[in-house]
Amino acid sequence: MLPASVLRALVDACPFPDPKEASEEGLLAYGGDLVPERLLAAYAQGVFPWYDADPILWFTPDPRVVIRPAGLRVNRSLRKNLRRRRFQLRMDTAFRQVIEACARAERPGQGGTWINADMLEAYCELHRLGFAHSVEAWRGDALAGGIYGVSLGGVFFGESMFAAQSDASKVALVYLVRQIEAWGFAFLDCQAPTEHTDRLGAEPWPRERFLSELASALDRPTRVGAWRFDDGFEEPSC
Repeated sequence: MLPASVLRALVDACPFPDPKEASEEGLLAYGGDLVPERLLAAYAQGVFPWYDADPILWFTPDPRVVIRPAGLRVNRSLRKNLRRRRFQLRMDTAFRQVIEACARAERPGQGGTWINADMLEAYCELHRLGFAHSVEAWRGDALAGGIYGVSLGGVFFGESMFAAQSDASKVALVYLVRQIEAWGFAFLDCQAPTEHTDRLGAEPWPRERFLSELASALDRPTRVGAWRFDDGFEEPSC
């Protein structure tokens, strides 16, 4: 476990501008680099990188979309898939495969991916250091879907998800939410609304509320290192 004091020291060393200075689209700053210290300090301040060409762009949108574990919604068809146990769920066994699949995934309405080579390597380094994690849905030896993101304190910052088979990424997200709920996490940050997260109960928080809830959640220690589902963890009951 990493104590909260270490995160506070990172924030002091890599401060970002006041989020109130962000543009209407949420753009707060540009430039800098993607070294682990800066990335972790950014997330601890409610900021994340999102760009497809230099310079690096840093965002803090308003509102911010989150899923609270207690607010997770699972519809009938997804509940049926969970009961059928179509997928085997694992954590942190194929992080690079997940982020590479997310980079290749088609995004309707988007011109391309923001997961460029620099971003990919930066998050793989965070994974190596024990701060970035993946949840994977497998069918036999095939990776059917998954989600990856960054964890600090009592927050999981979801970055991207993909599905090669129907509902695979949503099943992975449900498992993730139920596991972090068992660990006492406050919420999962979805950053911006999507059709999938809306259906799963995501809710928009004004930036001011998000930053307040984030500060409280970061008072908890960070689970650093490879993640595994708890012993005896069963399929989520929904």
